[in-house]
Amino acid sequence: METSLERVRPRLTLDPGRVIETIAMLQRRVTERFPGAGLGAVCSELLAVAKESSARAQAIARRHVLLRFGLVALSVAGIALLAWILSQLDFSRTAADSVYTVFQGIEAVANLVVLTGGTLLFMITIEQRLKRRRALSALHELRAIVHVIDMHQLTKDPSAAVSVGGKTPSSPARTLTPYELSRYLDYCSEMMSLTSKVAVLFAQSLPDPVVTEAVSDIERIASGMAQKVWQKIMMLDPTIRSGPESAKVRSAPAAQGFASEDV
Repeated sequence: METSLERVRPRLTLDPGRVIETIAMLQRRVTERFPGAGLGAVCSELLAVAKESSARAQAIARRHVLLRFGLVALSVAGIALLAWILSQLDFSRTAADSVYTVFQGIEAVANLVVLTGGTLLFMITIEQRLKRRRALSALHELRAIVHVIDMHQLTKDPSAAVSVGGKTPSSPARTLTPYELSRYLDYCSEMMSLTSKVAVLFAQSLPDPVVTEAVSDIERIASGMAQKVWQKIMMLDPTIRSGPESAKVRSAPAAQGFASEDV
């Protein structure tokens, strides 16, 4: 029974507008601190996908009135056809020589009822399955974005800031100061978290077990990758306690190298 507190308390859901606004703010922060970096382009793509996903989630939550009307009409027609077939059967004969025929008729009616019920169940779940397919398609795109973000932080190795080691010809360019590297990694962590929040929009629009499991899978992937990112940030912690002033020690050649970096 619903209590008075439950009647007063509003339903807590994610606001798509606030999620999009947060991603837009993050995109500006990334491009302002790292102009020309590929991470800003990825965040812009995430912003576009978030807007599209918000529209998709709202469309999925709406009822398909025409589809439901058509399914009801087909269901009524199927039930009427079944009733007509049953009305044509002759159950009045009780002689011994007609027992076999009666049992044949009962078996045919049972098969017809099962087939009709299966058909009706298939038609009733069409709308749910169509919505599920649309949601899973969008969630697959969000899962791919999480992996793209992970690829961008993959070469951001904090060990170069806390230890001295030689480079190989194939080593990626290390152009970020410890403070800049920590901000870059933090932005990656925020983007992963916000991607999972965009995925949650589909779960709250369509409370389907398959969709919910797909959203939970994206959240687990994003959380696991974010933990790896924060392990890197913790490695940088002793080197960035001086704050953003450490960012000023970057040399001019390094600055030029970062301007052309597209990672």
